[in-house]
Amino acid sequence: MVIIDEAQYGVVIDLVYATVDNIAGCIVYQTAQCALHRDAAPCLLRAAALARSAGYRLKVFDCYRPPAAQAIFWAALPDAQYVADPSQGSHHSRGTAVDVTLLDETGAELDMGTGFDAMEDASHHDYAALPATVQKNRLLLLGIMLHAGFRGIKSEWWHYELPDSKSYPVIDSALVTV
Repeated sequence: MVIIDEAQYGVVIDLVYATVDNIAGCIVYQTAQCALHRDAAPCLLRAAALARSAGYRLKVFDCYRPPAAQAIFWAALPDAQYVADPSQGSHHSRGTAVDVTLLDETGAELDMGTGFDAMEDASHHDYAALPATVQKNRLLLLGIMLHAGFRGIKSEWWHYELPDSKSYPVIDSALVTV
């Protein structure tokens, strides 16, 4: 695992699950560090550089997620379309997934049509009933993340992971405590 440092990676880290403003409605991460598998960290570094080259900055909502945290989210929302069944292992728990958005030059989040963790159809990449500016922002983020080596998932505009994430083992690390 690699600790993701804001200054070194050129990102803003706002770990939502260390606050009550999340799908579980409680603080899930008691002590939190943003960490990724050593294979995913260079992709995030590339994505951050690509975002900067376009005048934006990446904001990171979540990185590595302990299996115990995944179980909390599954209990709150047992819907495999949005939350991985902890018995199958989340790609976040493998350290190969990251949840991100883009910030403009003033530090404001780009309008992505829904907030982070909005578990609804409007969060899907192919949701057509959104303004063109939102579609443009989502496609910009998608392009940056794909070019950096990640892949998206259909149901969450913010979630990106290594293409072969399922081949990585679930990691139970003390970097983030629940």
